[in-house]
Amino acid sequence: MRVQLAKQLLDRQIVDRDGRLVGRVDDIAFAVDDEGFPYVDCLLTAQGALGQRMGGRVGRFLVGFADRFVDEPPVRIPVALIDRVDTAVRLRVRAADLPPPPVEGWLRRHLIDRIPGANRASG
Repeated sequence: MRVQLAKQLLDRQIVDRDGRLVGRVDDIAFAVDDEGFPYVDCLLTAQGALGQRMGGRVGRFLVGFADRFVDEPPVRIPVALIDRVDTAVRLRVRAADLPPPPVEGWLRRHLIDRIPGANRASG
């Protein structure tokens, strides 16, 4: 059976078990088993991963932005966390159980945390 991974996975939304948007599948990471057969290891989501896949001027810009400002690798979502793939990639876990997206972490560190009172609990 031939599986067209690019068509089935790339650019699909990733949704957690509660229906919350996690991101999009920007790239696919492969690994090789002990017998030398490749398999899908995890899905990648982040601007740097998308830029590497796209290539060209826009791709280099995205990779450069990610390298310069974000300084975090793409979020890796192991295949074992995927519940099913239909119109979206649906996960078995909540978004809170995954590492935060690199841009979200950068924005928090460089913008939101600098707002006076941002670290106080509301109530």
